Amino acid sequence: MATLGDKALLNYPTSSIKNKKKRREVYAKQKKLKTKNKLQKRKRAKIEAEKLGQPSQKKIAKTQDNTREKDETVVDPEDEEVQGDEAVDEFSDIIDGKVKPRVIVTSSYKPSKIMYDFIIEFLRVIPGSTYYQRKSHEIKKIVKECSEKGFTDILIVNEDSKSLNALTHIHLPYGPTAYYKLTSVKLAKDIANCGRPINAKPEVILNNFNTRLGHRVSRMLGALFGVRPDFRGRRVATFHNQRDFIFFRHHRYIFDGPDKARLQPLSPTFTLKLRWLMKGTFDTKKGEYEWIHKRREMDTSRKRFFL
Repeated sequence: MATLGDKALLNYPTSSIKNKKKRREVYAKQKKLKTKNKLQKRKRAKIEAEKLGQPSQKKIAKTQDNTREKDETVVDPEDEEVQGDEAVDEFSDIIDGKVKPRVIVTSSYKPSKIMYDFIIEFLRVIPGSTYYQRKSHEIKKIVKECSEKGFTDILIVNEDSKSLNALTHIHLPYGPTAYYKLTSVKLAKDIANCGRPINAKPEVILNNFNTRLGHRVSRMLGALFGVRPDFRGRRVATFHNQRDFIFFRHHRYIFDGPDKARLQPLSPTFTLKLRWLMKGTFDTKKGEYEWIHKRREMDTSRKRFFL
């Protein structure tokens, strides 16, 4: 093939080159030339903007997050109506500091060693939480017993074939109940440079919960910890919502000097995906659902999110 100019090279059909090695070489040259032209175009645009006295505008990459479908349920946290509703919801007494959270953590029937390992580390996330041995007790019986003893929340970790797969969160005494798919669980042995948390209440970050449903879920999660974190413990528990996946991360911040700080990862880490939210305490037969994820009806677009 004769030597081609830049313009001819860009338009040359590589599929017509039978030699595989030569075809790859031409494709690599085309790719390099396209990148070079793109950079030159950006430089010219910047120079033109400076001549006209205009600031050069950076292109914002399109993502699923910033191109999400418009949702009428997205709310402003400063909205008076939203603040009024949250001031009298089921979690307000805990979040206002009137009631101290008391959390029970239990498992599905016949828990495996993996379940026990997770619960041991999970109990450290929420100081003051208590393990309840499930044995053969039904959930309704556990709810009744814990309500009578003044507990505020029950967390039930489920597993299937020695793999943790779900988390049920029941707020006491009157609900609601949330059911999450549980994935990407990592314990201390799976996390590089993992530290061991001390028994101090962490700061809680609830990030990117923008809709009415999102606000409700975030307040429910926040109510597990209550208010007034112990800053001496230097612990942070983060629930970050991205595309309806709730990523839980746990850190301790370490000061290396007056102006230097770094984060040390703590265990466990995991991801939650809300499947349904029910009014009242757990009752899958007669319970009334506030929200339920129906895949066929609701997953019509990759840009449609609910939290």
